[in-house]
Amino acid sequence: MTRHIIFHHHLFKNAGTSIDQILKQNFADRWVSAEFESDGAANTAEVAAWIKGNPDAAAFSTHTLKGPLPLLDGVHIIPVVMLRDPVDRIGSAYRFERIQNAETFGTGLARQNGFAGYVHARLAVRGDRQCRNFQTQRLAALCTQAQREEVERARQTCDQIIHQGVLGIVPEFTQAMERLSQLAKPHYPNFRWQPVTANASSESSSSVISPDMRQMLEEINAEDIVLYKYARKLKNRPTSRAVVAHDSELAPSQRLQYRGAV
Repeated sequence: MTRHIIFHHHLFKNAGTSIDQILKQNFADRWVSAEFESDGAANTAEVAAWIKGNPDAAAFSTHTLKGPLPLLDGVHIIPVVMLRDPVDRIGSAYRFERIQNAETFGTGLARQNGFAGYVHARLAVRGDRQCRNFQTQRLAALCTQAQREEVERARQTCDQIIHQGVLGIVPEFTQAMERLSQLAKPHYPNFRWQPVTANASSESSSSVISPDMRQMLEEINAEDIVLYKYARKLKNRPTSRAVVAHDSELAPSQRLQYRGAV
């Protein structure tokens, strides 16, 4: 008997907390979350062990997936990923980190600096991608075609998610949740959702980001903008609304998951 699970790849400040709240409302303690070491190496094996170690769970959420989802015998994974205008995402991240009840590198910068100072400080840190094509980097990490350019790998991940699960954009959250409901209900008939706003900033991005700063960030995040526009176009294609019953029905080139040493 096939086990069907929802896997939410939670990208920071992309409405992920709202999705987690919907999953928790539907599945209670059958929704689980965890984070993994983020040293740059793929953690597919750790994710596989996490899924297998929670056999009763129906929904999983993590910020720190690195590498493709595992392909597990008897397990059908429905991936969920949300994308957002990159400049708006950075503005939201700054506002959130200014008030977040935590002591991290990001919260320290946000409390000590205005928006411009926060951005420049993060850009100056080698390897910090929070303000530089963050979404492209995170989606590219899910693609097995390592020889391709990062933005091409991220676009391929978008192609794969469309066929297997939910590729949503934050301004069209309702459509993304309707898609998730469409995929979940054949396996969880009682799946329901209602609009939620969790972990959201109260200020608009225009109150933080000057025109000059927006222009600079658009240039620095050009690949994220390409990816965001691609995702918006891709999800509106008629084929993107087809429900895929199981990964085995896809051609190998369409599969987001891979079978590794797990």
